[in-house]
Amino acid sequence: MDEQQASPVLSALQAVSDPRKARGQRHGWGVIMAVMAAALASGQPNGRGIGPWVPEQADELIARRRPARKRLPSPSTLRRALRAVDLTALEAEVAAFTMRWSAPEPTPAPIVTASGVGREGLAVDGKAVRGVKRSGAALSLVRVGRHHRGIGLAHAAIPAGRREQATVPELVATCDLCDTVVTLDAWHTHASLAQQIRTQQGHALMIVKANQPTRYRDIALLFDGPPWQSGDDADEVPTDRTFDTGHGRLETRTLDASTAWRDSLDWPDVEPVLRRHCRRVIPKTGQISEETTDAIRSVPRALAGASHFEVLGRAHGTIENRDPSVRDVTCGEDSRRLRVGQAPHALATLRTAIISLCRANDWRSIPDALRHYGASVDRALRLIGAPGL
Repeated sequence: MDEQQASPVLSALQAVSDPRKARGQRHGWGVIMAVMAAALASGQPNGRGIGPWVPEQADELIARRRPARKRLPSPSTLRRALRAVDLTALEAEVAAFTMRWSAPEPTPAPIVTASGVGREGLAVDGKAVRGVKRSGAALSLVRVGRHHRGIGLAHAAIPAGRREQATVPELVATCDLCDTVVTLDAWHTHASLAQQIRTQQGHALMIVKANQPTRYRDIALLFDGPPWQSGDDADEVPTDRTFDTGHGRLETRTLDASTAWRDSLDWPDVEPVLRRHCRRVIPKTGQISEETTDAIRSVPRALAGASHFEVLGRAHGTIENRDPSVRDVTCGEDSRRLRVGQAPHALATLRTAIISLCRANDWRSIPDALRHYGASVDRALRLIGAPGL
């Protein structure tokens, strides 16, 4: 798998300028970045894991890659590199790499509209690295990722004292949104962001909750009130209903759409508003739960019907299921205790590159991928595209 599809992620990391002074350098910048990337690809979760991994694997690393010096960077050298690296440049290189390497394949897109145009789903989501916050230095990240394979395209740290909503537009501006539908939760449902997405030639699907009180109330009145469509307008009430079984429960999901109040919602390029109702029944206990979610979209009905938005709505959870849970459980990101400067941010950025690279190599299970590459230094080096140290 990885031998045929190995990616030169190391080239992207080496493109980040070396922050060290020339005097006293014992190891090239490429060696330092390669060692850290290979350690992360081998399943080492943090600096404490990377530190002992390097001397334990030193003989094989030196034998297979023959560095100019017959020694490898010490743990303290690696820590200093993490603290000193240019984070802006590192994020930019990793983002460019993941967008280039994970470009949509020439296969049918996850969402094919009624007009036959493929539109890829992108999800925007945020995450707090709780372990760092408990150590006194709050670190929160916001990410953009593909629905289809859960590959992260870009992420950015939220500066201290700044809200997530202010960082998301800047991150979205770095992404190519042409022929995409961007899904966002209610925290990011704002007209200015919707307009930005349209300006970037993308479409938006935004959840509406009480943080948009006027629109939330209007949509609720639209769907909860007396029959609001009749006669000639009846064909403008498309409904999609799906049924699923699994995990010991039965699910019925109903999605309704309406254009009735499109002109009165004061929203950029608003098209039919949506209401999604999910009813879950656990046959064994008879327990019933119901959930209703409202949303605003900008994709015209001529391009996509209700069924497409049911797919998009369900896929929005991809980042939460495939990225934060992997980072928390598999990589132990929330339990890390790196307290010094920007080291947690730098490691999170490197981790994004490795996880995205595993996804791009068709690994559905990141734990399985890390076990595979952790079993062989040569595999890990091939994965990151290290021809030599």
